[in-house]
Amino acid sequence: MEEYILALDQGTTSCRALLFNKKGQIVSSCQKEFTQYFPQPGWVEHDALEIWDVQSGMASEALAGKGVRPAQIKAIGITNQRETVVVWDRHTGKPLHPAIVWQDKRTADFCEELKKLGYERLIRERTGLVVDAYFSGTKVKWILDQVPGARERARQGDLLLGTIDTWLVWNMTSGALHITDVTNASRTLLFNIHTLDWDRELLALFDIPESMLPQVRESSECYGSTTEAFLKEGIPIAGIAGDQQAALFGQMCTSAGMVKNTYGTGCFMLMNIGKEPIVSQNNLLTSVGWKIKGETTYVLEGSIFIAGAVVQWLRDGLKIIADSAEVEALAASVPGTDGVYLIPAFAGLGAPHWNQRARGAAFGLTRGTTDAHLARAALESIAYQTMDILKAMEADSGIPIREVRVDGGATVNNLLMQFQAEVLNTETVRPVVVETTVMGAAFLAGLAVGYWKGLEDIQSIWQTDKRFVPTAERTSIEAGIRGWYRAIRALEAWSADTAH
Repeated sequence: MEEYILALDQGTTSCRALLFNKKGQIVSSCQKEFTQYFPQPGWVEHDALEIWDVQSGMASEALAGKGVRPAQIKAIGITNQRETVVVWDRHTGKPLHPAIVWQDKRTADFCEELKKLGYERLIRERTGLVVDAYFSGTKVKWILDQVPGARERARQGDLLLGTIDTWLVWNMTSGALHITDVTNASRTLLFNIHTLDWDRELLALFDIPESMLPQVRESSECYGSTTEAFLKEGIPIAGIAGDQQAALFGQMCTSAGMVKNTYGTGCFMLMNIGKEPIVSQNNLLTSVGWKIKGETTYVLEGSIFIAGAVVQWLRDGLKIIADSAEVEALAASVPGTDGVYLIPAFAGLGAPHWNQRARGAAFGLTRGTTDAHLARAALESIAYQTMDILKAMEADSGIPIREVRVDGGATVNNLLMQFQAEVLNTETVRPVVVETTVMGAAFLAGLAVGYWKGLEDIQSIWQTDKRFVPTAERTSIEAGIRGWYRAIRALEAWSADTAH
């Protein structure tokens, strides 16, 4: 009876479940979108109960679709949208408030207050993160402040908090396990990446009782087993990693200096920096990459909030394409953007700018601008934002980056991938299996239970599909880069003015 690894990929807009075999091949895959809520400008929420319902449903479908029985699942790995956070009642399992999503900006003013009070340096030194509404800690504080009676219930030990991995595991085990892994913990603003524990001084700063917090575990170990609430009693849950760290592992970027970029709703570039954390001098984030068998690997990360989502905006907002897959042909129908730059700062500007007040903008529009020029400018914006981060990583690490391994939905777009190689002036490498985020979760779970014997086993699975090599002609590329920076300066001037 063949055994499989079940990997759950709880993303920002959909829940997926995939079955992997020993060769790292996807045997079965199910995906379903869930509801996005935007109660106010800049606010983004999810229904945590809906996420649990959809995610458990996808797992059942993935097995049923191939006639696989729960007994054939050797282990379960989980990867998740990272900074999205839920607060729930430990007795009833009911969320106190909708989950506040990583894209949500409602705590931006509180973050500005923390900076004014001089906490920025302390927070960066302890957590490796910048003070930004992106991370979970300020979201939890907001829920405790705004929901009547919440803070009192939290102090009495009646409330739990968790990122989505924690929420899923708690439900999969009928409340027996309240855990997270080091990668998700390192994105909360509450976790000390040097001691690898919750930081009591930061918990006091955010006024979050320690009793609410999950236990922090390694990224690859047997945490416990499922109950009848999820598929069947007794399936080991053995791997957890936040989506970007899972993708880095899935790309087998296991040596210092290796880099991957994931093109999803946002864009996330991670660099393996080895066993010691480097605090960035260039506004990048330092996080835990993973912890396996007692050994911790650290990463530098640059986050772009809007990448694939800019294509969704062309589809749903402007309605210039009916399907996201149409964007490549539309963009390729013109030789360039005709001087148009689109900066998709719909949720602020991420690394290395970290401008929470920035909003989306287009520059260089003329009467001759068409939907094709806008589509091309949208794709190019993804590559330019990636370039900003790569330059910052090289400066922080002192390592020239020779290749970037890419994954995620937008990597099927050859026009974007070639332009990415040109702008970075670096080889862009697409693997055969671009589902590296969920693959990373499968690898971590499989390692813990001996499904794969070790890294060598897994490295033999990873294969290159295509290398995109930059061409020698740099004049037009350099001119485009200069135009991008000009557009960024214009946007920053506009957003600085709105702050007053």
